Amino acid sequence: MVKKIDNSLIQNYISKIRNINLDSFLFRKYIGEIAKVLAMKALENEEMICKKTPTWIGEQEFLFMDEEKYVFIPILRAALPMLDGILDMLPNSKAGFLALKRDEETFVSKLFYDRVPDLNGKVAILLDPMVATGGSLDYAIEIIKKKNPSKIMSFNVIGSPEGLEFVSQRHPDADIYIAQIDRELNNKKYILPGIGDAGDRAYNTL
Repeated sequence: MVKKIDNSLIQNYISKIRNINLDSFLFRKYIGEIAKVLAMKALENEEMICKKTPTWIGEQEFLFMDEEKYVFIPILRAALPMLDGILDMLPNSKAGFLALKRDEETFVSKLFYDRVPDLNGKVAILLDPMVATGGSLDYAIEIIKKKNPSKIMSFNVIGSPEGLEFVSQRHPDADIYIAQIDRELNNKKYILPGIGDAGDRAYNTL
């Protein structure tokens, strides 16, 4: 299921990162902030656990998120700023990494690196700024499903209608939280108007 987050703050960040002259530091920062807003929405009704904690009036019980059951998996390298933002909020959660690259002629994604911890019974959350054709996200979800998580989510910044439709039809059991759905793909399968290459812009490799 695709869930677009309608939020003035997140829209403001989206508009900022469209600026092709934006400094890479601010680009990474805003991507991280968008990821935080997506997480706040996606995880707002998650089950809490009761734990004891020392306070100024002695040990008390309070509700906490079970951070260690969440595994955030950025698709390298463009999603690393998203992971940074998430770990600011949930520092005790776990991280895994997938490196996928799209062949620019066939548009088929290839896996180069899989470093994902045990997902059995965990909530697996994929991070990727862009959903263009949907091929990379589809492939990533297929990889993650084989690792037996209890739930799969995806946090994304900008997507195309075509890519989101493709992934949601292939994986109706995965929840996709996205900040912005843009107009279309061009003939090179880039999102319009989009933000350009997120990985290059984040790390000054244009």
